[in-house]
Amino acid sequence: MGIPLFVSERPGPQVTARPLSVGCLIFEQMDQIDFTGPFEVLSRMPDTTVRVVGKDVAPVRDVQGLRLTPDVSVAEAGNFDVLLVPGGYGQQALMHDGEVLALIRKQVQMERLLFSVCTGALLCGAAGVLTGRQVTTHWSARRLMPYYGANLVDARVVADGNIIGAAGVTAGLDAALVLVSLLRGDAAAQEIQLAIEYAPNPVFHSGTPGEAPAEVLQSFQRKYEPIGTAREAEAIRYAANNLA
Repeated sequence: MGIPLFVSERPGPQVTARPLSVGCLIFEQMDQIDFTGPFEVLSRMPDTTVRVVGKDVAPVRDVQGLRLTPDVSVAEAGNFDVLLVPGGYGQQALMHDGEVLALIRKQVQMERLLFSVCTGALLCGAAGVLTGRQVTTHWSARRLMPYYGANLVDARVVADGNIIGAAGVTAGLDAALVLVSLLRGDAAAQEIQLAIEYAPNPVFHSGTPGEAPAEVLQSFQRKYEPIGTAREAEAIRYAANNLA
C-alpha cells in the first residue's frame, strides 16, 4: 500500500468470510477523523455491522464542534469483533474512566481485535493492555508509550497480534485498509480504496515533524504544550503505579 507498516511475529487475524461486528468509541473533544476516517473504510467492509458507542447515547461534539451521535452506550454495547478507539484532546478525560477502560480491556482479554488511532493508544495504555506490545501513535505522544510498558515503533501502521495501531489522525485510513486486508483479503481492501478514491497527493509536505518548516513545528508545539504536559504527567503517574 506504499505506507510504512510494521507487523510483529505474533499471530494476527486471519481472512474470514463470516459476518463481523465493529464498535467505534466516540467521546467529547475527540478528533472526529480518528473515527470517521476508519468508519468510511470499515463500513464498506463486506458483511460487516458497525455500531457507534458512547458513554451514553447523548450526542457529543468533537474538538472542532462537529456533532456525533452514538448508537449505543458503553454499558449496553456487548461484544465486537473489532473495537475502534480514537484519540484527540478528549482522551485525557477518560484516562481514569473505569467503564471505558474495562471495555478496552475486555476486548483484548477475549482475544478480539483492538484498533487504536492517534492518541487512542494512550487510552489503551491506561487500560493496561499494551505491556510488551508493539505500538504507534501520534508523533507528539510517541515518547510517552514506554510509560505504558509498550514498545514504540516509528511506523504509520503497526500490527501486533490482535492489536492494530495507527499513527496520527489520517493514519487511521491506512490502518483501516490494512485491517480490511487482514480480515477480508487484499482485493476487498483495494476495492474500498478505489471506491473512496484514496490516493494521497498532499498539497504541502509538512505532515511530519521532519518535513514541516521549523516555524510551523514551533507554532504547533506552543499550542500543544498544555495537553502535552497533562499527558506526560498522566503517563508518569501510570508508570509509577503499575510498572515499578
